[in-house]
Amino acid sequence: MFTGEFRHAIDGKGRVAVPARFRAELATGAHVSRWIDNCVAIFPNTTWTELADRVSEQRYTDAGARAFSRFLFSGAFDVELDGQGRLVLPSSLREFAGLKSEAVVVGAADHIELWAPARWAAVSADMSSDEFAERIGSLGI
Repeated sequence: MFTGEFRHAIDGKGRVAVPARFRAELATGAHVSRWIDNCVAIFPNTTWTELADRVSEQRYTDAGARAFSRFLFSGAFDVELDGQGRLVLPSSLREFAGLKSEAVVVGAADHIELWAPARWAAVSADMSSDEFAERIGSLGI
């Protein structure tokens, strides 16, 4: 499970370091793609395959399902970590997410999200304590 929040530089070649505690899960490869709320998601291969299977189960006659499939898969790339635990973010994904010289790396349970710092600050501030309490309550806690 991916948890935590980290800040990492993005170098001139578009490489970003993956936090050391996340690397073992990505050792056999991963996929990066555009994701919800204008961030980039990193999925371990097994999780990506499960997601792809679920997306492929959607009805092709459903325009929303087709649009989501196109959005997800047209912006997806296979990636591998280099010897220093970095991966290369394609320029199209950096542009999509507004990533320049720094990324906030966020554990999101089954995947990792990469956020532009200003976008992450806005998203983080957007959930009020009342909304948080409501979400926790809906889990029966």
